[in-house]
Amino acid sequence: MEQLLQILSPDFLLRNAFYAGLIVGFVCPQVGIFFVLRRMVLLGIALPQVSNAGIAFAFLLHTIGWHIFHHIESEKVMALTGSVVFTLITIFVLAILERRRKGFTENRIGFTYAIAGAAAILFVSWNPYGKAEVLSMLQGEIISIPDIYLWSMLAIYGMIFIILVGFHRNFVLVSYDIDMATTIGKHVVLWDILLYLIIGVIISLGVMTVGPLVIFGFLLIPAITARMITRGILLFCVVSSVIGITTSFIGFYLSYHFDLPTGPTDVVLLCLVLILVYLVKVVLRIWKR
Repeated sequence: MEQLLQILSPDFLLRNAFYAGLIVGFVCPQVGIFFVLRRMVLLGIALPQVSNAGIAFAFLLHTIGWHIFHHIESEKVMALTGSVVFTLITIFVLAILERRRKGFTENRIGFTYAIAGAAAILFVSWNPYGKAEVLSMLQGEIISIPDIYLWSMLAIYGMIFIILVGFHRNFVLVSYDIDMATTIGKHVVLWDILLYLIIGVIISLGVMTVGPLVIFGFLLIPAITARMITRGILLFCVVSSVIGITTSFIGFYLSYHFDLPTGPTDVVLLCLVLILVYLVKVVLRIWKR
């Protein structure tokens, strides 16, 4: 109980990491539901890897003298720029190929994951300076989040959440039934572009702040879990965020109490919740028979 009170105290040393985890746990599942609705869960695995490649590439350009980011003093902002550019380009290319029905979606996403992972490693290995710093940024440092990053995350993720809530019906319609959306006159392409921009920003900023593993976990696992136990879109969205923010809170407490890394603890806890829900569903199904 004493440790819980310490975590909730305004003077808590790791309060930024705690609050950042809650923000990610609340907002990311709201984006993840669209990966589930579009049956593109694998994309949630590939895009954080692409974001990593963008971070490494931005550092490589800066190191070898291509001062595209010369006017930017902050290395984190420079890396965020590379992350956003790589992520958005990848999303739009995959979206165009998907609309043109070019090949299988799983093949494209698998290729994207493989090439992004390999490229990130090569960009880091080619960087003659700051290799350790680049690797640290690629892994995400949820414990050492500065105030400016926490406030930036709160502002950007908060704005994204408001957009998702305000245009919820349109996003769900173009994700769940694109033919119906086209029939009733929705501008499907425009809504898709806005959603892809949101996904790109969420992943890029999240990877920079808490790391790709945590972003992958909170994007997909709460939404997948909620889909198993809910009926209806509204309940699906609410339960997804409840799972995300509750798991983030408990995961941080466990990591602080047992001196464990916060990100992996959150993801393992999310997986345990998913497994538990699945087992309960199986038992109930057998019981009904």
